[in-house]
Amino acid sequence: MRTRIVSVLAFVLMGAVAHAQKVNTDFDSSAPFATYRTYTWTSGTPAPDPFTQDRIHVAVDEQLVAKGMTQSAVAPNLVVATHVVTHEQKKIVAPGFGFGPWGSVWGGPGAMIDTYLQGTLIVDLYDAKTKKMVWRGVATDTVSDKRSQNTEHIDKAVGKMFEEYPPTE
Repeated sequence: MRTRIVSVLAFVLMGAVAHAQKVNTDFDSSAPFATYRTYTWTSGTPAPDPFTQDRIHVAVDEQLVAKGMTQSAVAPNLVVATHVVTHEQKKIVAPGFGFGPWGSVWGGPGAMIDTYLQGTLIVDLYDAKTKKMVWRGVATDTVSDKRSQNTEHIDKAVGKMFEEYPPTE
């Protein structure tokens, strides 16, 4: 019985791993992050939905303000751009083994194809004087049909991006 529970749990968790949020950051180690106190926005690649784009900007604003920065159109230190790309992704779902009253049996028809929408959010920070990129955060996650779930994903991804901002080596 214990083996069956562990097998079922492992199968369920494999599906969760396939759709897990992935966040990475990178930066220019020579950039003077300690001097950056103000920022402004510039255009990037907007999300297909303007409401989603607004939610992204709010999430980034909240993180930057929490780091002690102020938005300013007059002589900012940093320029922020976001880029959003979505595309359909396919994954094969094999039926695997099933458990019935007579033990394990090979289950169901052949493999199925699951199609889902995957989104990538990129947040770029540029030094306003040199116009050189100094920091980049990239998050990839599954896009939901539910607005509230997407808002949670955006907030979580942007929060993870800025966890160790300003970067230190």
